[in-house]
Amino acid sequence: MELYTYYRSTSSYRVRIALALKGLAYQSLPVNLLQGGQRDAAYVAVNPQGRVPALRTDGGDLLVQSPAIIEYLEEVYPQPALLPVMAEVRAKARGVAAIIGCDIHPLHNVSVLNRLREAGHDEGQVSDWIDHWISQGLAAVEQLIGDEGFCFGDTPGLADVYLIPQLYAAERFNVDLGGFPRIRRVAALAAVHPAFASAHPARQPDSPAQ
Repeated sequence: MELYTYYRSTSSYRVRIALALKGLAYQSLPVNLLQGGQRDAAYVAVNPQGRVPALRTDGGDLLVQSPAIIEYLEEVYPQPALLPVMAEVRAKARGVAAIIGCDIHPLHNVSVLNRLREAGHDEGQVSDWIDHWISQGLAAVEQLIGDEGFCFGDTPGLADVYLIPQLYAAERFNVDLGGFPRIRRVAALAAVHPAFASAHPARQPDSPAQ
């Protein structure tokens, strides 16, 4: 498989974690968002939306949008599973993933932040916007995840795949995570898990840390 990715993209980070948890090999194809690589004609021919990630499967199909890619991986490579056995817990995990993927991340996407700047908002107002939406969303997640282990059990799953990249973004934007002990517990477990470590932005071939 081939993954079009950007080291600091949280949606790309999700897919990298899912691939790593399932032990799936892939070739990383970096798209430099800061240099406008997502707008290059060659990449727009791959993904008409001009965003990352995009995954080319072993069969040659091109998939876009991290939720769809992760669902594909779960369906085609069901073990180890990212979703719990119980239907109710699966729904809870999907709910947390949706809070992050639908209600938090899109509101601090670089395209949204640039539109705020273009509308005349200064950097202080942009920072307040980011802090508000990330803090509000994580406050809900804090109440919805379990008291032990990862978000919903002893092994990482879908909710963790979404949560850890969002925490990376929160730290980048200096959002205070002190009031979220459950979330910080999950973060500590992920920090020593090899799949999360291998997917971390600092470990990617296009990272300045490399």
